[in-house]
Amino acid sequence: MAPDIQKSEQEWRAELSPEQYEVLRQAGTERPWSGKYVHNHDDGTYTCAGCGAVLFDSSTKFESGSGWPSFYEPMVSDAVELVEDRSHGMARTEVRCRRCGGHLGHVFDDGPQPTGQRFCMNSLALDFKPSTEG
Repeated sequence: MAPDIQKSEQEWRAELSPEQYEVLRQAGTERPWSGKYVHNHDDGTYTCAGCGAVLFDSSTKFESGSGWPSFYEPMVSDAVELVEDRSHGMARTEVRCRRCGGHLGHVFDDGPQPTGQRFCMNSLALDFKPSTEG
């Protein structure tokens, strides 16, 4: 399925930092423990850094020990697209933003209940919107 937001590579390069472009548009991965959201415990919503689509709620974030922000489910299930990824000699499931097609990370079946899933995301692919409730 084609993403709702389609831009040229030049447009993406102009809007994203070089590091964000590498992750979101070229399926790169930030170094473990380097992301700004790995240890974020604030209440709020995580959105796609490429298009602003709402992806994850902080209530589903957990400490996976993997070095990347991890969630046990998306806030809205159809906000993400799951795609088979056979790069780097591994069989994994890539997670993309359904709205813009940006690479977010991967999902694994070793997360906590209630889903048993670990959506292992790149901080560079996310923005965080703090909860306004106080």
